[in-house]
Order: sequence, then C-alpha cells, then structure tokens
Amino acid sequence: MGVSESQGEQGVVLVTGASGYIGSHIVANLLSKGASVRATVRDASDPDRVDHLMEMEIAEGGQLEIVEMDLLDSESVRKAVSGCMQVIHTAAVVVLNSRNPQKKIVDPSVIGTQNVLDAIDSTETVECLVHTSSTAAIRPQKWSDGQVLTTETWADDANIVDNPYGLAKYSAEMLVREWHDSKDSGPRMVTINPCVVLGPPLSRRHLRGSPSFIMMLLKREIPFVIPMHISIVDVRDVAEAHVRALTMGKNAGRYLVVSGQMWWKDVARAIKSENPSLKVPTRQIPYLLSLVVSIFHPRVSLSWARMHLGKRLFWDASPAERDLGMDWRSPKESLLDTIPPILEKNWLR
Repeated sequence: MGVSESQGEQGVVLVTGASGYIGSHIVANLLSKGASVRATVRDASDPDRVDHLMEMEIAEGGQLEIVEMDLLDSESVRKAVSGCMQVIHTAAVVVLNSRNPQKKIVDPSVIGTQNVLDAIDSTETVECLVHTSSTAAIRPQKWSDGQVLTTETWADDANIVDNPYGLAKYSAEMLVREWHDSKDSGPRMVTINPCVVLGPPLSRRHLRGSPSFIMMLLKREIPFVIPMHISIVDVRDVAEAHVRALTMGKNAGRYLVVSGQMWWKDVARAIKSENPSLKVPTRQIPYLLSLVVSIFHPRVSLSWARMHLGKRLFWDASPAERDLGMDWRSPKESLLDTIPPILEKNWLR
C-alpha cells in the first residue's frame, strides 16, 4: 500500500535522511514496491551511508538515485526536492544530549525542516509531504504513571535545558503544521510519530540511534539494568506507515506508531534467553539506587531519571491501525531481530 504499481507514472519519491535508520528502511520499502526513489545523504562517498542503499533489491519499474544534501544548505535542499512528486522527510539529528544543544540538536531539525518546506514551495510538483516526527513531540515533561497519551497531546513545555530533543521534534512538527495550515490548497501532509525504534540495523551508523540502548546491554556498559519502561515499534513497521501515508490517512493526520512496551529487565532477559553466550546484564537495581547511578552516567540525567524510572507510559496508536491499516510486529520480535545483524557483522567491536 502507499505506492501503486504505476509509481513510475506518479513520479519520484524523495526520502531525506536516507542513510538513517528509519530512512534506509523507507527506501528499501519503496524500492520493493517498484518506486522511483531519490535518496538524500550527507556524504555520498561514505560507505557506511551508501553501501547498504546500493545493495537493496529494486522491484520492476523502480529506480534509485542517491544525491548529496545538506539540510542546513537551502540551495542543496531545493535541488534535492526539485521535480519530486512526494517527499518523506526523515532527516534529523537523533541526539538526546549535547554541550551545544541549540546547534547540534534543535537547529538541524528546525532550520532543516524550514528549508524542506521552502523547497516544496519553490516547486509545483510536490503533492504530498510525510514528516517524521516523534513521541518526543507529544510527551510533556510531566505525566502520571500508567497514563495513555494521544495525538491530541503536545510537548509544548519542552525546553533547551531539560529536553532539547523534545524541543527539536516539537518545533519541527509545529513548523510543518503551521505551514500546511497557512495554505488554502497545496500538498497533503501527514506526520508519523514513532517511539523507540528497533529492528534490523542496515548499517553500523544505525546503532547510534534507538539501537544504542541495545548496544549498552550487549557491550555491558553497566553491569545491571534500571527500572525503565520502554515503548517499542519495529523500524519496518515505521517505514510501512510512512509509505502508506503517501496515499492513506487524513490530510494533516498525526499518527502515533507504537506496538507495545517492555520493562528494561525483560528486554535484557529476552536477549539473554535467545543469545545465552552474550554477557548481558539482567539484574535490576532498585529505584533509589538508579537515581544515584543517573547522577554519574553520561547518557542519563537525574531529572530524566526522576521523571521516567519506575513509571509506565502508554500511547494510543489506534488511529494508525484504523486509517493506515497498520498491524504491528510485537516488541519482542523487533527487539530480537535487532541482534543478528550486529553479531553477524561484528559491530560489537
């Protein structure tokens, strides 16, 4: 769904951030359906960014064009968008913390998205924009244990100090929606809002995104697990949702893509059960001790730990099931399918 057999007649689908985890799977999905894809990468000479794209199977009628694009260079974005009929904008920075969060996290998302919107305005060919947002654009700073969030919620309290990634995703999605609302007529627009994305990495670079949580366990960076509840969705399902949204779903639709939740200890135990030779830590430490650990851990802040640890958060993904016809892989399947490529390609080293 999402791409018909006559995609060649429908025109080119631009995928920004095509070397990324989600972007790569979107390209693979489109090519498997015989689409004509223009894939943007930061550096076309980097094998980690392009080799896995070049190796993808292309169904009859499909074709792949790889172009260099710098999100912060408006002219290169304009060239990439020019002549395309559909745009899937996944390019962003998946960094949660930085010493310069404005420059490293917020600006690439916000300025980059504005450049994509300006480029669409400069051409008359684009008929649909699918924008990759995040649950981070939905989740407020404060929420209750067991709460269910919907697409009616916004992370409008995100700020540069406590939640720069949430601020980046919220600000970029607001830009897209304000742009779309300002037009009497124009391209269809849909946003896809994934949670923690797992599933087969196609490049070593993908391990820097959501799978970095799994790498912490596989590399035994800490010898225990903390009481953290994780919402999971499969990267292949995220890709399918994007592709379906090209022709399905409501105009200006906002779709949460979440398959379910697992406690961190159950994640560790599932990996250990399937891969007994791996020295994956499975012992969970108490909540208060986890707070102490968070003070010294480079990836976890005390404020984040206080808000998240020991608490459950749920998401209403029924609109994606209803409007996009989505049927999710289980969190455990997505988790376990993440591991084999890492082991087979020696990416633990």
